[in-house]
Amino acid sequence: MRIVIQRVKSSSVTVNEKIIGKIGRGLNLLVGIAPTDTEPEIDWMVRKCLDLRLFPEDTDSSKWEKSVVDIQGELLVVSQFTLYGDCRKGRRPSFSKSASPDVAELLYEQFVSKLQQSGLKVATGKFGAMMEVSIENDGPVTLLLEREHN
Repeated sequence: MRIVIQRVKSSSVTVNEKIIGKIGRGLNLLVGIAPTDTEPEIDWMVRKCLDLRLFPEDTDSSKWEKSVVDIQGELLVVSQFTLYGDCRKGRRPSFSKSASPDVAELLYEQFVSKLQQSGLKVATGKFGAMMEVSIENDGPVTLLLEREHN
């Protein structure tokens, strides 16, 4: 499983010219699922996304002391199979390391459901849809979180 975590001032996702998910301060999560991912990877990723200290103590501090839970931030979760795109050969990416849509959708929904258990606002994109994601990156802070099935 791979997640691009972006600390944001705001973020939204649009499908067919309609905003379907929108958040204020918090985290934008672009989520890629591998065919080997299972519930333990989902659980680990949920804990990491909720617990990572990515926010400053106050506006004058550069030290990251608070998690998204600590600040009662919001989460926008968008499925993105292209995180498993392999561009090493040829001129067209291969997506053979990305889970099939039926497997990925089930695990993506589990991930979202577990994030919702935190009590934070969780908005989402639409799995498998063509989406436009607007991100007002704060910092900018962008991290890659990866967890492979062992």
